[in-house]
Amino acid sequence: MTRATRLKPGEVEEIFRRFEAANPEPRGELHFVNPYTLLVAVVLSAQATDEGVNRATGPLFAIADSPQKMVALGEDTLREMIKTIGLFRGKAKNVISLSQRLIERHGGQVPDDRDALEALPGVGRKTANVVLNTAFGHPTIAVDTHLFRLGNRTGLAPGKNPSEVEARLLRIVPASYARHAHHWLILHGRYVCKARRPECWRCLIADICRFRPKTPAPT
Repeated sequence: MTRATRLKPGEVEEIFRRFEAANPEPRGELHFVNPYTLLVAVVLSAQATDEGVNRATGPLFAIADSPQKMVALGEDTLREMIKTIGLFRGKAKNVISLSQRLIERHGGQVPDDRDALEALPGVGRKTANVVLNTAFGHPTIAVDTHLFRLGNRTGLAPGKNPSEVEARLLRIVPASYARHAHHWLILHGRYVCKARRPECWRCLIADICRFRPKTPAPT
């Protein structure tokens, strides 16, 4: 991917002003009922679609919405309930293990702490960022494939890898927009700035974005 010229501070500010005006309270698309079910849903979502995860977790969370209930459910039953999700065997093992760890070390509660989250089985930096942002309101940014593409394509946060894009975004996103930047960018990358054919004709920030040539509207 060819990286675009970086945007100016005023352009960055305008991008997020427009995102906020269009969607003041953005929400992720994974279904959850509490911080624990959010954590589980994010772990299950690796290399899977949110829609596919939601289909499996609806029935699951109806009977296991806490670490204690998940451990009681057991790995075999959990594996059967999430078998439609990619890599379900390893994910089932991690969910049971992280649930046991939460009970043993955190009183069954999801910790509001990056190091503690990343110490849980199956939880990496991206998962921790999602939980910290969505459950606890931290201004973190989880760089998935959509956000990595968007950062490079638009010139907003060029980087060779997700860590570089994340670090750049944390430096440039205005503080007043930091709480929701994660969701605005992911949703924009998922539904507008698509991988194969970005829909520039309906993009809120097309006049600011460095991507060229712009994709014309279908005829």
